[in-house]
Amino acid sequence: MAGNIRIERMTEEHVEGFHRALDTVARERKYLTLLEAPPIEDTRGFALSSMAKGNVHLVALDGGEVVGWCDIRRHFFPSQAHCASLGMGLVPAYRGQGIGRRLIEAAIAQARAAGMIRIELGVHADNVRATRLYERVGFVHEGVSRDAFCVDGTYVDVVNMAMVSR
Repeated sequence: MAGNIRIERMTEEHVEGFHRALDTVARERKYLTLLEAPPIEDTRGFALSSMAKGNVHLVALDGGEVVGWCDIRRHFFPSQAHCASLGMGLVPAYRGQGIGRRLIEAAIAQARAAGMIRIELGVHADNVRATRLYERVGFVHEGVSRDAFCVDGTYVDVVNMAMVSR
């Protein structure tokens, strides 16, 4: 499957597919802060506004279907304009095939080209597969936010990671 997957910049035509993929991953209730995707109108507004600001938004496509995404969003304040936050996800059937690595490497390259020096993320401490991916592409551990994620009374630490390139 992985050989047929295209990595492309997200456009308005991908928003509904992005919303479906986001909802699929969110409803797993263990990888994202969201437990379900926001309403489609909110997702559309977020994506279009973020892309208009020059942030990186990539999608992984199987045919025309969005099966994953990676976004890197620049921080708002001028003193932190060199910093950005990364978010990503893949629907379950597409994990473990190298697609996540392709997505994140392409997104990082675009972020660097746009002048983003520091890219940071938070990953649930029990998400070993994602943590290993982030380490392999150059992220380092910066600290732990204890009990920062809670679903159904179960608390999970969040590992804060970043990469800095000047």
